[in-house]
Amino acid sequence: MAMLPIAPISPIAIGGPTAIGAGSGLGSIGAAAPSGANSFSDMLTQALDNVGASSANVDRLSVQAATGDLNAAHDLTIATSEAQLLTQLTVEVRNRAVEAFNDIMRMQV
Repeated sequence: MAMLPIAPISPIAIGGPTAIGAGSGLGSIGAAAPSGANSFSDMLTQALDNVGASSANVDRLSVQAATGDLNAAHDLTIATSEAQLLTQLTVEVRNRAVEAFNDIMRMQV
């Protein structure tokens, strides 16, 4: 069983819900992205896909552990910790985004 390596995540690549950029046209607001660079919505989608893949990996390893097919128990422990940290990070980023939105909405123009 191969584990996916934990890649360093830049603060820009950490994101919120996938619906933000999926077909909403938000990528066209503001300045155009440089050619060859990922759009912000692509980075958000990729970050959430990583969270989902990590969770799916934990589910698969949990089933293997329950059926007795898991060769190394530490793989399940590592995958569980990784999924937990990614989920906590995603929730915290979402909370910060909601706080920022609320601050913007409270601004007097």
